[in-house]
Amino acid sequence: MTQPVVLVEGESDRLALIAAARVRGDDLRAEVVALGGITNLRAWLERRDPAVPVLGLYDAAELRYVVGALAAGGLLPEGGTDPAAVARCGFFGCERDLEDEVIRAAGAERVLQTLDARGELALFRVFQGQPAQRVRSVEAQLHRFASTASGRKTVFAADVVAALPPDRIPDPLGALLDAVAVVAAVS
Repeated sequence: MTQPVVLVEGESDRLALIAAARVRGDDLRAEVVALGGITNLRAWLERRDPAVPVLGLYDAAELRYVVGALAAGGLLPEGGTDPAAVARCGFFGCERDLEDEVIRAAGAERVLQTLDARGELALFRVFQGQPAQRVRSVEAQLHRFASTASGRKTVFAADVVAALPPDRIPDPLGALLDAVAVVAAVS
């Protein structure tokens, strides 16, 4: 039996997917690989074992690149350039990025509770007081705050996902986990 591989852009996505599987009680029967940037997708697909099923997660702004890489790797049928076609290949897009999906799924209050549990709520309140932040929505502030300190972005999405009930897992993560379960069952 060949275990599928799930390709994600970075370590933050990898940790969030693992957290989502844990929250849902899924047996994540796949190797989750952080590519170190979506631009490494094509090279990874070129050297993959064709017998290994491949799935993935990407940001909507990267759709064109993902389509090109999947087509070059022989994974995308001719003419399949829209997100639905890419999803049928097992690659699921986040509207903006995973942090945006997580903030939207959790809601600002739950994200603030997560920051409080991590001891970062006071830092966030200081951040909110900065002139450039005062005009932004709390969701936009949270999104920006997620990447303001070294290492915060890596754990931000995973920490919030871990605090969610199973029915609030962001759609791209849920769809990817569902696809992994189907592929793993037939591999």
